[in-house]
Amino acid sequence: MTSYGGYARTGYGTQGGEDGGGFMSASQQGSQGGERKSNKDDALRPVTIKQLVDCKESYKDAELSIDGVPVTHVTLVGQVRSVTPATINNTYRLDDGTGIVEIKQWIDAENPDKSPRFAPDTYLRVFGHLRTFNGKLSVNASRMRPIEDFNEVNYHLLEATYVHLSLTKGAAAGGGQQQGGDGDGMFVDSGYGAGDARAVQARLAPCSRNAQAIFKFLLNAAGDGQHISQVSSFTGLSNKDIMSAAEELLNEGLVYTTEDDETWAILEM
Repeated sequence: MTSYGGYARTGYGTQGGEDGGGFMSASQQGSQGGERKSNKDDALRPVTIKQLVDCKESYKDAELSIDGVPVTHVTLVGQVRSVTPATINNTYRLDDGTGIVEIKQWIDAENPDKSPRFAPDTYLRVFGHLRTFNGKLSVNASRMRPIEDFNEVNYHLLEATYVHLSLTKGAAAGGGQQQGGDGDGMFVDSGYGAGDARAVQARLAPCSRNAQAIFKFLLNAAGDGQHISQVSSFTGLSNKDIMSAAEELLNEGLVYTTEDDETWAILEM
């Protein structure tokens, strides 16, 4: 995903490779014949530690949720305050200025070099899965790496805030990301002139509600393209629905693929 700069060009690991963090794209999952249980299994959510500390658990289905959206996979940043080593795992207390959370790094006995231990005061990016045990929340890290540029910390906090506002204030103001079709308001501050806006709106009119919701998200998103994982996080749509809706937008000449077939950007008029 080019919009996240060098540190996350792989779309937070959803496109595989060494930066994968253990997360697979929809095409990779499909090739293994597995079915996704729900969209929460696909979306990787950038979060602050305070959001994790405050996240709610639905006792009906035991799903952890942030801003009312079920979440399992998260990425966060922070500074190591302490490390507690053990035979099978290392436990880190990570602090991002909003709170402190425990990170469990499980050690591969056959490949211990794949689980390097990080010293206190090191800034880390963590990819992991939320877990609760006896009422205590922690993150099981699938991948951890040191942060080399502090701008990544600032960017992450801003991105987590952006996602939070999109899911809360955006839904309250616009009736939800999936409503779509909100007329001229979609094009406010978009950079389109009046004529271009009308032309785009005419092309968008026959598209499905899902396609309109995705177009709205792409129109307001910063950067050179948005990966399917981010589209899913913001719209709440499944990867299957996103791919189908994206095909509509491609056929209408409204978007184009960037670095791969699961990353899209608005096609300027």
